[in-house]
Amino acid sequence: MKRKIGIALILTLIVIFAILAIRWIKHRIDYAVSDAVFVKADELSNVGFQKVSGRVIKLYKDLGDRVKAGEVIAQIDPTDYQLNLDSLKAKIESLSAQRELLTLQLQRISKELNINYSMAGLSADEIKKREQALQKQLSQVQAQLELASKDLERYKNLLDKGVVPRRTYEEVETRYKVLKDQEDAIKKSLEEIKVSYNKSVENISLSKVNLLKERELKAQMESLDKEIDSLKKQEETAKFLLENTKLLAPFDGIVAKRFVSVGDVVNPGTPIYAIVRPDSLYVEVLLEESKLKGVQKGCKAYVRLDAYPNKVFEGVVEEISPASAATFALVPRDVSAGEFTKVVQRIPVKIRLTKGDMSLLRVGMGGEVEIRRAK
Repeated sequence: MKRKIGIALILTLIVIFAILAIRWIKHRIDYAVSDAVFVKADELSNVGFQKVSGRVIKLYKDLGDRVKAGEVIAQIDPTDYQLNLDSLKAKIESLSAQRELLTLQLQRISKELNINYSMAGLSADEIKKREQALQKQLSQVQAQLELASKDLERYKNLLDKGVVPRRTYEEVETRYKVLKDQEDAIKKSLEEIKVSYNKSVENISLSKVNLLKERELKAQMESLDKEIDSLKKQEETAKFLLENTKLLAPFDGIVAKRFVSVGDVVNPGTPIYAIVRPDSLYVEVLLEESKLKGVQKGCKAYVRLDAYPNKVFEGVVEEISPASAATFALVPRDVSAGEFTKVVQRIPVKIRLTKGDMSLLRVGMGGEVEIRRAK
């Protein structure tokens, strides 16, 4: 009796093990199973000050804190950058004041010089014309005076001989004196005109000198404009650097790591935080090449993480890498010498999770995956 019970028990166990073995084999046929599972993120960014260096004076976030895009999360000492900006602003204000003063001087000088130059040129032309007219008049008077002088001499001889009366002689003498006075007056006027003309020419020369001063003022203004433009560009750069003393979050996410502490001196590019976007988390499976059969985009996947063995996360295959993981190794395997050992290659498979509590996921977690093969 006992022997029959023992045989029955053995047969039962054999049947159970056979059923389990069949189910296990069938499961391995229907599913690609792997424990080379890692939680990763499409957007995991090390953020830091990219343009400035200095001492960290504030860290607004810590490990696990949530951040919003554009939020200030850290700051370095802005004193030196602020002083540089203030210095540039002071220089620009000073040069702008100088330029404004030169502008006023130029406006005044340009107006005065143009008027004076025009008037001096016009005056010189008028004086020259008047001189020519007086020279012509003087020639006429001198010709008349020469005739009057001869008449006066002739009538003096006739008066001495008693041929003409004294009254006639006095009329000729009076005419000679009048012409002589006219000659003297014209000569005096010509002398005055020469003085006026010389003065007018001198004014023209002075106006030309002042016009040169005007050009010098314009040249100074152009030089100031170039210097001001250069300083304004430096000011824009200084403002940009000052703004960059505040570190802004690049996107909404969670702080995965803080690399520095308050008081640390950092250089451009030094990471301050590692920030991950929660909705960019995915699972990467390094699937053996021998298990790739039937695995394709859209296949359902079931993930169990080591941290939460009783929770199942559902997802779908999103991408299958066209190259093995070993292809991108820092030190690739060298088989050129003829040494070769067969090693099963692993192909990265990306799984996008669709069901499960995503807040439980952490980058770097490991687990196990079952991918339903396509039929």
